[in-house]
Amino acid sequence: MSAPNPATPPLVEIRHLVKSYRRGVQTVPVLSDITLAIGEGDFIALMGPSGSGKSTLLNLIAGIDRPDDGELSVGGLDITRLSESALAQWRAAHVGFIFQFYNLMPVLTAFENIELPLMLTRLSRKERRERVSLVLDMVNLGNRAHHYPSELSGGQQQRVAIARALITDPTLIVADEPTGDLDRASAEEILSMMQRLNRELGKTIIMVTHDAHAAGAANALVHLEKGELIDGSRN
Repeated sequence: MSAPNPATPPLVEIRHLVKSYRRGVQTVPVLSDITLAIGEGDFIALMGPSGSGKSTLLNLIAGIDRPDDGELSVGGLDITRLSESALAQWRAAHVGFIFQFYNLMPVLTAFENIELPLMLTRLSRKERRERVSLVLDMVNLGNRAHHYPSELSGGQQQRVAIARALITDPTLIVADEPTGDLDRASAEEILSMMQRLNRELGKTIIMVTHDAHAAGAANALVHLEKGELIDGSRN
């Protein structure tokens, strides 16, 4: 799915990507010859049945996993050529993660969960606190800063996760089934928030979902089936 402006280089550029996994003595193909471009400021939904390779593709784009073959560039940098330590540093600086089950630390407050990625930076304590307070207000949780995850609803926990994803001002936000564990009302709230991040802050978002309604919140759809790119369309 190319960016709306053809004169603008794509933020994510994938060429002939291949990925497989070993299962015992067998090699199981997962992605086959994927070529895809995602523009800066796009909100992309990756859709497909279970086992289609959509979460694997998301993990490759986010630098969590490595392809067997092909090229994968983000912001002009081929991340497949980075060492493990360099890839970890790139991931921390450029990727914000939103997970289906929030992945919050239960012994930390909302404030502390959001602050966690900043502990690896050179920001002062004062700068960290100011930034956390800012993103808490952005997700309308300023009055829940000192609550623990067990004291928050599912929708509130996911908003904490979104704030944590935003805290480093990442190049990309990747979301794996971000509404899969939420009721309809909470899911709508999260999708609306993601749309605002995309439209108002210009964040590039790549979201895996099996829910056609959730995919409708994105501005473009990419369909995978059996590890192959079937089609792409713009909402």
